[in-house]
Amino acid sequence: MFLVLAKLMTTSHQMPVFSPLPVAFARGQGASLWDVNGRKYLDALAGIAVCGLGHAHPRITSALCDQAAKLLHTSNWYEVPLQAQLADELCSLAGMDNVFFCNSGAEANEAAIKLARLYGHQRKILTPGIIVTEGSFHGRTLATLSATGNRKIQAGFEPLVQGFYRVPYNDAASVAQVGERNQDVVAVLVEPITGEGGIVVPDAGYLRELRRICDERGWLLMFDEIQTGMGRTGRWFACQHEGVTPDVMTLAKGLGNGVPIGACLARGTAAGVFQAGNHGSTFSGNPLVCRVALEVLDILRSEQLDRRAAELGTRMLDGLRQELASVPGVKDIRGKGLMLAVELDRPCKELMRLALDAGLLINVTSERVVRLLPPLIISDAEADEIVRMVGWLTRDFLASAPARGAAS
Repeated sequence: MFLVLAKLMTTSHQMPVFSPLPVAFARGQGASLWDVNGRKYLDALAGIAVCGLGHAHPRITSALCDQAAKLLHTSNWYEVPLQAQLADELCSLAGMDNVFFCNSGAEANEAAIKLARLYGHQRKILTPGIIVTEGSFHGRTLATLSATGNRKIQAGFEPLVQGFYRVPYNDAASVAQVGERNQDVVAVLVEPITGEGGIVVPDAGYLRELRRICDERGWLLMFDEIQTGMGRTGRWFACQHEGVTPDVMTLAKGLGNGVPIGACLARGTAAGVFQAGNHGSTFSGNPLVCRVALEVLDILRSEQLDRRAAELGTRMLDGLRQELASVPGVKDIRGKGLMLAVELDRPCKELMRLALDAGLLINVTSERVVRLLPPLIISDAEADEIVRMVGWLTRDFLASAPARGAAS
């Protein structure tokens, strides 16, 4: 089987935009995956924060099969009752007024950017600007990669979309200063906790200060909760840790537990910006994805997985600090809920392969940050095992190459 897989990988007609590790998975159950050769792995990545309920959750499987046997798609020329039901549920949870459904996080952020620009034009601003932050990640479409604070993913795709003002993350004063210099600003787009940017948790009060600034100037406050939402940080949405409600919120990843769905939520003035014909999507909110997302919400609520994520996050942070806090080369251990990071003083992408060889799935982002995004349904024992394995893998990695790429 492995030889067949290797041959397929070397002769694939897929565009080479990904560089996958040498493994292919055949099935999953909970927080475990098995490759095509039958080897078991512990999943501490959850499809990059997508499979919050783990793999092959029986209720998700049942909802998928039941809905697939009834109706997959009709288009938005007709009413979709499941879509309306999901919109009601999400707005109730998030304190928002309406929702546009789409197929991914990038599309949700595209909708937010378009909404902000239309909001600006409705206020007679000819070139509406949006303040974004360094180290952010909002997607790979042309507008969202322009908003993203990562030059690496922008390179080669110029000319970028104009109209974005970039400021340091976790620096509300810089946001206010940009507004003072530029009268065309209409919105602020920020991640409550950065994801691809290295799991940076901002100072307490940062989101509240952004809310104050936006209220004072009549700007839209837009939170990208694509990675932080759906209970991952210990609350339904990360902004709820500070009691802040945005004007626009984007969701995806954990909303469908692997079924592609995104959402752009709005409230107040922002909820009245889009009218018929302003935006759309062929697959937007079809019966299948909405049925699954409704099941995801019900499971998260009934099993109180947001609270569980908070408890497990504290347990794992404490464990990682016991394992690694005094290890030379470890710069920081941080996170909130089941969104955890171990930052090293050197590039450590090799740790992904070393962990794979040991039977653990992790991720490295921002070159030096080990990112852990396990399913919200992991057991205490699985959480402890992830901590133990990350501990010894990191210690061995640092000891084997103490000077490799070390920061000055």
